[in-house]
Amino acid sequence: MSCRDWPMFDIRLTTPDLELRHLREVDLGELAAIFPQDVELDPSSITYDGLDPTSNRRVGVYQTYWQGRAGWRPESWALSFGVFRDGQLVGYQGLEGEDFSTLRTVDSSSFLTGAVRGRGLGKQMRAAVLTLAFGPLGARFAITSAWSDNHASLGVSRALGYDENGVTTDRRDDVAGEMAHLRLTRERWTASEWPEQVTVSGVAECMVFFGLG
Repeated sequence: MSCRDWPMFDIRLTTPDLELRHLREVDLGELAAIFPQDVELDPSSITYDGLDPTSNRRVGVYQTYWQGRAGWRPESWALSFGVFRDGQLVGYQGLEGEDFSTLRTVDSSSFLTGAVRGRGLGKQMRAAVLTLAFGPLGARFAITSAWSDNHASLGVSRALGYDENGVTTDRRDDVAGEMAHLRLTRERWTASEWPEQVTVSGVAECMVFFGLG
């Protein structure tokens, strides 16, 4: 169903095996149910003393979604895509931009359920949002970060053409951890074969919301 007032709901990103579409509120219960235990929460996430860890994680899915919609501005936006395989929700793929009209840089975040990992879907879902970013949105760079022991995430980034962009030391629970940073240029992305594997639709009506109207 088309949504004239919030056209981001109409964006569709299609890869050989996946369809990505902007999550709606009706999807949040299912997304919370599949949120993997091994995905680390944003340290800024609110937690409630009266809830157990699993319940806090599920509540966080809702609050992060609502925050992204309520806080959307052309200079600071966050897209939240559900990743669907054969009609089943199997993961999440985010794309966000800060001061995008000036910096033309996007960041991403994602997860897949354990049952579908190791099948190349992580690359496809990231490629989908990168095709949107470097295509209609006109991004110049894409950045990403992961803990240095998150080999799956770093492997996806490197396979898609990201280059190393430094390491920082950050708090990880109650200890210090190494965060690896990577960056992908528009030129490297457009020279790859990935953009030809993704179909993007429903973006034209959204451009004003990205400050690109």
